[in-house]
Amino acid sequence: MSEKWHKSSYSGNTGHCVEVAEGPITGIRDTRNRELGHLDVPVSEWTALLNAVCSR
Repeated sequence: MSEKWHKSSYSGNTGHCVEVAEGPITGIRDTRNRELGHLDVPVSEWTALLNAVCSR
């Protein structure tokens, strides 16, 4: 997993968002609870989720 975390430019400055670190394994974490860790998912699953969300 890449360790370069970023959030969507659509998130604004509310502090209530999700960050991702994209790579062969994509990390997903809550910006308000970074200390609780993150989820790791294969890039194929991350891509499938994004495609499903964007197609709605």
